[in-house]
Amino acid sequence: QVQVVESGGGLVQPGESLRLSCTASGTFFSIDVMNWYRQGPGKEREVVATITSDGNTMLVESVKGRFTISRDNAKNTGALQMNSLKVEGTAVYYCNVQSRATFYSTLLQTYWGQGTQVTVSS
Repeated sequence: QVQVVESGGGLVQPGESLRLSCTASGTFFSIDVMNWYRQGPGKEREVVATITSDGNTMLVESVKGRFTISRDNAKNTGALQMNSLKVEGTAVYYCNVQSRATFYSTLLQTYWGQGTQVTVSS
């Protein structure tokens, strides 16, 4: 079982920055993939950024150049640095991890955090 906890949300003005953190704990062999999702008011949840254990990253087009995803494999933590935030970035941001239970596991299990609220407003 894996527990996922996000932190770092808050209220900021347009153009400001926030850094979200994600910590995975529990019993697992590895965190293969770490994703950040967000769900804005009245919208569906969407993936924002992805990072694999070997450092490959993906950012959706709408946040490229403003957001950066990173992780520390040794600490099982990750971060989403969000710069130049826009009003449309207001959402609950979720960390999602795909983990391998043991060295021999061939399937990845998915776990979600409870989410952290980001509000961008003047």
